[in-house]
Amino acid sequence: MLVEKNVPLQPFNTFGIAAKAHALVRLRSQEDVRAWVEQSGEGGQLVLGGGSNIVLTGDVKVPVLKVEIMGRSLVRETPKAWIVEAGAGENWHDFVAWTLQQGYPGLENMALIPGTVGASPVQNIGAYGVELQDRFDSLDAVDLRNGAEFRLDAAQCGFGYRDSVFKHAAAESAGAASQGLGLAGRALIVRVRFSLPKEWKPVLGYADLEKKRAESGLAEPTAQQIFDWVCAVRRAKLPDPRLIGNVGSFFKNPTVSAEQCEDIIARDPKIVHYRMDDGSVKLAAGWLIDACGWKGKSIGNAAVYERQALVLVNRGSSSANAADCATGGEVMTLAKAIQTSVYERFGILLEPEPVVV
Repeated sequence: MLVEKNVPLQPFNTFGIAAKAHALVRLRSQEDVRAWVEQSGEGGQLVLGGGSNIVLTGDVKVPVLKVEIMGRSLVRETPKAWIVEAGAGENWHDFVAWTLQQGYPGLENMALIPGTVGASPVQNIGAYGVELQDRFDSLDAVDLRNGAEFRLDAAQCGFGYRDSVFKHAAAESAGAASQGLGLAGRALIVRVRFSLPKEWKPVLGYADLEKKRAESGLAEPTAQQIFDWVCAVRRAKLPDPRLIGNVGSFFKNPTVSAEQCEDIIARDPKIVHYRMDDGSVKLAAGWLIDACGWKGKSIGNAAVYERQALVLVNRGSSSANAADCATGGEVMTLAKAIQTSVYERFGILLEPEPVVV
């Protein structure tokens, strides 16, 4: 365990926001986590993985726990699946690429999602028709109050759309925490296991992937080909956080009833929407934002990306001068202005995806 003082956090958050951690604790093993708990008691802390889902609005006074637990392995096989494990500090995209190199398909639709393996269950990440919960087996975590180790399966994680027990406090009575297991601020994930199907089938329900298949002329693409297509689509639409600071999709796609959707379609026939199995309808948040005229607009150095209205960017993140960078306050002012516009036009309140600190 390594503890550093007054550490700049700009390199550790993909939005590239300039802020400092009064103390940065690097955790490189499960033993480090237990040692930290013994040393710190029950004080507050901020768990940081890849920093791809966080907006910093100022310096962080509580200790920042930087999870750097590595490792990838096949832990067992069943007649139906390969069970693959990764340390919480592993880069998510690199892990997805590794599974395909080993001959374990199933995660290819979630290629190029920024962040770490340990953060993936917290957000229940997903893309192009596949969510983490579809491939999840179990995870190991440590209770930050007493150092106890525990394991959770999918049901215990309370997965929902970009949701899990790790986003809810124990006292809450709504959402995932209604199951009585709110773990926000209480647990640190150290390892995650995935169940990757031996009888693999491609998931190609989204227009971008169907277009790629049509262009290729392939009736039955491989998992690697889908991985390559997803990477190409994401790179064409989304900015590289190494060049332009961002956290990917800033808002969740809202879900409405079929009746609400029909009402909106009557006023805006071109609205992008997807009918769900339960009868509800998911609306494309990016389309709603674009329809309100926000694409390319900015507040200070925070802006809406010109190619994809769902992405907010830091126009000065590549600058060596912190004064050129967007502040967390500018990002959130922009986000709230967008929420107001969408609500006034469509009656829908967009919910941000990243955690605001």
